[in-house]
Amino acid sequence: MAMVRLLKPLEYYQQKYGTWMWGLNKLYLLMEKQHNRGQEGAGLSCVKLQADPGEEYMFRERALGSGAITEIFSSVQACFKDLSPEQLHDAEYAKTSLPFAGEIYMGHLRYSTTGKSGLQYVHPFLRRNNWRAKNLLMCGNFNMTNIDEIFERITSAGQHPRKYADTYIMLEQMGHRLDREVERLYSECVGEGLEGMDITHAIEERINIANVLRTSSCDWDGGYVMCGITGSGEAFALRDPWGIRPAFWYKDDEVMVLASERPVIQTALNVAAEDIHELGRGEAIMINKHGEMTLEQINEPKQNKACSFERIYFSRGSDVDIYKERKKLGEELVGKVLEAVGNDVDHTVFSFIPNTAEVAFYGLLEGFDNYLNELKVKEIEKLGHCPDHEELEKILSRRIRSEKVAIKDIKLRTFIAEGNSRDDLAAHVYDITYGSLKADVDNLVIIDDSIVRGTTLRQSIISILDRLGPKRIVIVSSSPQVRYPDYYGIDMASMEQFIAFKAAISLLVKRGMTETIRQVYQKSLDQIDKPKEQIVNYVKEIYEPFTDEEISREMARMLTPEGTRAEVIIVYQSLEGLHQACPGHPGDWYFSGDYPTPGGNKLVNKAFIEYIEKSDIL
Repeated sequence: MAMVRLLKPLEYYQQKYGTWMWGLNKLYLLMEKQHNRGQEGAGLSCVKLQADPGEEYMFRERALGSGAITEIFSSVQACFKDLSPEQLHDAEYAKTSLPFAGEIYMGHLRYSTTGKSGLQYVHPFLRRNNWRAKNLLMCGNFNMTNIDEIFERITSAGQHPRKYADTYIMLEQMGHRLDREVERLYSECVGEGLEGMDITHAIEERINIANVLRTSSCDWDGGYVMCGITGSGEAFALRDPWGIRPAFWYKDDEVMVLASERPVIQTALNVAAEDIHELGRGEAIMINKHGEMTLEQINEPKQNKACSFERIYFSRGSDVDIYKERKKLGEELVGKVLEAVGNDVDHTVFSFIPNTAEVAFYGLLEGFDNYLNELKVKEIEKLGHCPDHEELEKILSRRIRSEKVAIKDIKLRTFIAEGNSRDDLAAHVYDITYGSLKADVDNLVIIDDSIVRGTTLRQSIISILDRLGPKRIVIVSSSPQVRYPDYYGIDMASMEQFIAFKAAISLLVKRGMTETIRQVYQKSLDQIDKPKEQIVNYVKEIYEPFTDEEISREMARMLTPEGTRAEVIIVYQSLEGLHQACPGHPGDWYFSGDYPTPGGNKLVNKAFIEYIEKSDIL
């Protein structure tokens, strides 16, 4: 998400920066800098603050596809292509006559977590009304676990949402509370004897967005940052009480900016990290039509469960703290990798799977450099006070060997076919650097940020790395084993996606322990109709009989393609290592099963039941 609230008239930006479109341009930068792989659509919206009755004051543009950002901003720019240079640089003319010439901008990049697709699901969402203050634009970075409860509540109150989708339902819920707030103020104004437009102006001066947010969000169960703009110019963003989803803001005398990631604000506005603030748990930032900003605690803060997977995988590695954390994740793996290569660093080549694991790779190398330096010191100390030159040279010449072994060929993804040819093409998504290690002598250690499904390992990476002739291939994950679905905004929602879960089930079956599976299934069934607050995550019992290493070995067996010559070992980060590296983001439910909200336990219970009933295990 991104929001830009201009705090000066458009003439100010025209005079200082040479264009009244300064805010629109900053929104483009904020969105493009947050453009990530897998995003399927984008939208932007704008609100004018000084429109007269009969003039449009809310604008929206949305598009689908990986090129959606370019498409929506091209559509906006197309509105200005027939203007003369004088008109294009006339801020007063723009304010009165041009679309998307306003003071408040909001943008969103859609990454589907529900499987629903199409333009109708692309944010921002818009709720229209003839009362300016009742109009609402809304977008969010979120997933709700109790949307069924919310749907039941609002329909029992007489509302009729057009779609059973969390964004639509939340838009209607918040819109309903906004309607009630406006109607409360209308009655108040009429009681004071106000008439006509005086009522409208009084409502817009007195509207209490904090009250709207408080009454809308009190029962939300999920991770979220919700952003919105009313037709009367109230802008806001609200973060969930657990701090699951992130949001950052910056304000000076010209602009207030909010985005999902800190470094994009630094880049777009050229400001220091310490000048950017993180929105607190359960906190809202609000700016009224006059540009006055307030921070208010909307919901009581819960235990900090800020998402660690955001830090490992989704967020920009250019953030100063995330960069340090990812390096630390790599460094924390030194001991486990040493064990996997039998302490033979002299015959081990280190590399990474492009591109998100690169920073963790640097941390791993740094950790091994430190380890090797300690060995060198001990060896030198053994030589005494008059070491031999050749002996010293031999010790000091030892190096940690790193190469760029894997190269991703992104062009192939577009042309991957269906059917039998798909696997063959998928096997060539990665190229390798031939001659980068000594065949039949060297171990190859290659680090990735996470191993969730293992599909690419099985279909492509292991086979192509095996062509280099390594004695041993060690695949390293900078995150722990992903064992449980996520229900707070990251696309991992079903049990069969996880190779760790499949490995645990495989071990239970191979060891004649299917009764454990049956017991977990029965316990899950027995609590299916309980309130979500009473549901326990019994899926944890699937993993309890095994060590992390046993599950990793089974994963290696399952993911190693037939005919692979090298021994394949999979090494995962430990939970302790994760928390050492990311102490400010303790949310680890994908790895531990400790969901931050009751709704998570409810949905993992449901997912396990669905998995068992679709399988033939029992």
